[in-house]
Amino acid sequence: MTPDSPFASNPAAGAAPSPASGWTGAAEDPVPLLSVDAVQKYLNRSRASVYRYANTDPDILNPPYDQTKLNPEVRRDKDAPLEFRPQEVRRFAEEVLGLHPTIQVQTPEETITHGLMRQMLQELRAIRQLLEERGR
Repeated sequence: MTPDSPFASNPAAGAAPSPASGWTGAAEDPVPLLSVDAVQKYLNRSRASVYRYANTDPDILNPPYDQTKLNPEVRRDKDAPLEFRPQEVRRFAEEVLGLHPTIQVQTPEETITHGLMRQMLQELRAIRQLLEERGR
């Protein structure tokens, strides 16, 4: 099962963990975690950028929550891969990177092909009208 995009509208998912709440990411949570590759895809950034954004420290296995960083899930081993909650990726994208994904509908640019297709449609309508008049 592939995880939903962290940019999907979900009012419950918008709540970011606060450093005062003592949030550590319980293992029982049913939320599928995102790999570095998935975060890279969602943020449209390079793998190296995701690692630069991540709240990691070579000397501390699980550094304290940092609101300016992309905070990974708690790890038990330094060699464990970084994994992220979709809500955390969304929070980071919106608050730190300033990304606000929106769907914009734009009218396509008028091309010669569009003009030709419009003319063909007019001719077909005229032919249909003539055939209908003759069939009466």
